Amino acid sequence: MKMKELLTSRLGRKIFVSHLIIIGVGVIVLMLTVRLQAPYALNQHIREMEHLIGENEFLRQNLMNSFQSALTEVILIAASGALLAALIVSSFVAWRIVSPIRSMIRTVVQIADGDYRQRAHFVWDDELGELAKNFNRMAEELHSTETRRIELIGNVAHELRTPLASIRSLTEGMIDGVLPADFSTYSAVQTELTRLQRLVGDLENLSQAESGQIKLNLQEFNLNDLVEQVALRLKPQFSEKQIDLETELSEPVLRVQADWERMQQVIINLLGNALQYTPSKGKVRIYTESKDEMIVCGVEDNGIGLSDSDIGRIFERFYRVDKSRSRAGGGSGIGLTIAHHIIKAHGGSLRVESPGLQRGSRFYFTLPPNS
Repeated sequence: MKMKELLTSRLGRKIFVSHLIIIGVGVIVLMLTVRLQAPYALNQHIREMEHLIGENEFLRQNLMNSFQSALTEVILIAASGALLAALIVSSFVAWRIVSPIRSMIRTVVQIADGDYRQRAHFVWDDELGELAKNFNRMAEELHSTETRRIELIGNVAHELRTPLASIRSLTEGMIDGVLPADFSTYSAVQTELTRLQRLVGDLENLSQAESGQIKLNLQEFNLNDLVEQVALRLKPQFSEKQIDLETELSEPVLRVQADWERMQQVIINLLGNALQYTPSKGKVRIYTESKDEMIVCGVEDNGIGLSDSDIGRIFERFYRVDKSRSRAGGGSGIGLTIAHHIIKAHGGSLRVESPGLQRGSRFYFTLPPNS
């Protein structure tokens, strides 16, 4: 950074002036100290030299004045050197502090203009370097958020387009007389409308979840009762697909303080996900246990499994492991995202494990026990 740019920088000017003030105060204190202390010290030495200079008051005063003048001259020369050194050091220190900040300001302006790929450059491993690292981390999150926002708009548009196109073709068919206006046609329209309603409800839940506005109606209950109820409710769907649903409860009572409806939504999502991605004649196991002072509930299957990249993105909005699966048969793609936020709102965590593709997977969540 040039000296002109440094001095025109408000922060650089403040740092520069502050250093000069410190030097100036130091010089003033030094001069006052010399003025006050030098005569006393000189008198002490003169008393010791009286046997050499005798009682000559003129000689004594002349010696004192000469000593003070010489001392002042030396101090002024030293202060001038200190001031020059201060100018050089202050310029360097101000540049070292202001330069990365100005770089970050330029990057902030570029990001504010919509270029989320810009990053702040840092050289020194100090507080400013730490600031630049955290700034870049924030920029990465902003870039990721913007990317997800764009993907969300595209995914929502796609999700809405399919049922709307179906409803349009059905109604046009009835208008043109190609399709009969009977129960089956109206039922098909109602099915698509139900899909739209479910998608809107899921998006509303997702919006509440991601903004941290999930309302919980906390109550004490036995988690095993909820698991058994949900498993019994979904049993016919598993039987229809010829998938064995096994329930394994390690203890008769696992009391939690949670929202019954929300936890039911989580378990339905996990079991529905296992049903969706487990082939016919497969096996799904839902279990509960108490482990490491936490209550655990998990769903394990021998379905298509997950790759490492899938595990890293499985809780993202609209993410699907099986890209070939139709959206009509694959759900809205936000059930796991909502479940993740619901468990987080309860003070727990939702995780996933898989040994690899075609080797099944295990989703499980932990909740604090009701003490």
